[in-house]
Amino acid sequence: MARVRYLGPEQVTVPELGRSVEPDEVVEVPDERFEGYVCQPSNWEAVEEPKDEKAPAKKTAAKPQKED
Repeated sequence: MARVRYLGPEQVTVPELGRSVEPDEVVEVPDERFEGYVCQPSNWEAVEEPKDEKAPAKKTAAKPQKED
């Protein structure tokens, strides 16, 4: 689960979480919904990004071989 901080000035009800969130409160959100929160930078701040366990390991590209 990812974590975000609510930056708004007053309490807000978040139906997705099934509860209210207070100003400056850090809450856990589903990884797949993380972007839906942080795309609202005036209301939410990223605290802990989702762990991308399903993504394949990053590999560096091989350098092309020179042919003479």
